[in-house]
Amino acid sequence: MKRIIFATISLLLAISGFSQDINGSWSGVLDAMGNKLPLVINISENDGNYSATMDSPTQGAKGIPIGTVNFENEKLTFAIPNMAIEYEGIMQADSIAGTFKQGSMAFPLNLKKTDEVFTPVRPQEPKPPYPYISEDVTFENKLAEVTLAGTLTMPSSGNNFTAVILISGSGSQDRNEEIMGHKPFLVVADYLTRHGIAVLRYDDRGFAQSTGDFMSATTADFATDTESAVEYLKSRKEINPNKIGLMGHSEGGIIAPMIAARSKDIGFIVMLAGTGLRGYEIILTQVEELYKVAGVPANQISETLRINKAIYDLIIESKEDVSKQEITDLLTSMEDDITQIIPAGISFDNYIQQLAAQMSSPWMQYFLRYDPAPALELVKCPVLAVNGSKDLQVISKENLSFIGKSLEKGGNKRITIKEYPGLNHLFQECTTGLPNEYAIIEQTFSPEVLQDLTDWILNL
Repeated sequence: MKRIIFATISLLLAISGFSQDINGSWSGVLDAMGNKLPLVINISENDGNYSATMDSPTQGAKGIPIGTVNFENEKLTFAIPNMAIEYEGIMQADSIAGTFKQGSMAFPLNLKKTDEVFTPVRPQEPKPPYPYISEDVTFENKLAEVTLAGTLTMPSSGNNFTAVILISGSGSQDRNEEIMGHKPFLVVADYLTRHGIAVLRYDDRGFAQSTGDFMSATTADFATDTESAVEYLKSRKEINPNKIGLMGHSEGGIIAPMIAARSKDIGFIVMLAGTGLRGYEIILTQVEELYKVAGVPANQISETLRINKAIYDLIIESKEDVSKQEITDLLTSMEDDITQIIPAGISFDNYIQQLAAQMSSPWMQYFLRYDPAPALELVKCPVLAVNGSKDLQVISKENLSFIGKSLEKGGNKRITIKEYPGLNHLFQECTTGLPNEYAIIEQTFSPEVLQDLTDWILNL
């Protein structure tokens, strides 16, 4: 659910630094309540005018434009107004001692000039040569006139393999589902293939090497891309056509049962942090839990939820898609309430324009309305549904419970449901579950879950 989270909470970004000559890249580590986030600021000067960009290497964020930059009398200041970020520091010899602010929060951030590129530690990420076949492939979604590019990994010997198609979460994703320096699908594919299971993972339509229009697509459209992946695997002589399964993460966990409900070609499905509740409820609970754990005051949480609910109700109750102008008009009518919750440094007009753009997208409106229960009730193949107890994006207990009830209502008795204590939305061992931890954690995917996924598939 990345596209939702990043639009509702700004807890993530990065920074850098300077030296006697302010030009160049400056790095430091932001210590925000125990969460250490490396930041890099890249500064250049032209005829006395300064410009800069910000990188957050562990989050995969590079080249973030900095709105205003000033350097005078050894004092550096810069700001990113639309993110409510400010920095002020004093140059001392070859370093800058300063303070980083975001909204009402302030943290020390000292910068030193650097020529090094920070590379996050990702001990689980496999490196070639691999002890299996790794083949770059393409396949067609003829209905949508889209070409999907991906990677098929298979054991180096044998045939008639059980195969898994990996389906990514929301937001534009590459075949590795790369997020904040992590490549969870690369780690999952590597582990499964080393244990004898073929895996196909692919770039989302309109992203990386796949063609198509990502922005106009809904979850239903992405499902047709996955169905094309199934057809492609059925054409491969190395794959057992009766043992092709779908493993979807987050939004991918919506797509997997959607396809299995209407196709007898699916041998099994795995829902990684998949949803059992309607999208409307998913986003409301997501915002509430994220804000609670982040320490947002209760009155601000309740006001945010009330405003969000007004937008969602407008969309849910409409028989047709709601336009950006209609949403803007609604938000304008709530100006007095909205100004109480806008982060410092963001204007009312900018805030409502960004929110209206997000809420008027085809994907968002489809997601808000979609109820996964009817599709789950039609799934007859074996289902494994797992989640972490500290998932703040898809709340574990509620969703796993509704997934189980919907499957049982449809008469499916081949169900395995498990909650893992202490894991977040990415299946990392974590402290809080907040998205700002994802990049800081070295672990990409829980070894326990990797083993359980593998054992469950091999024992079918």
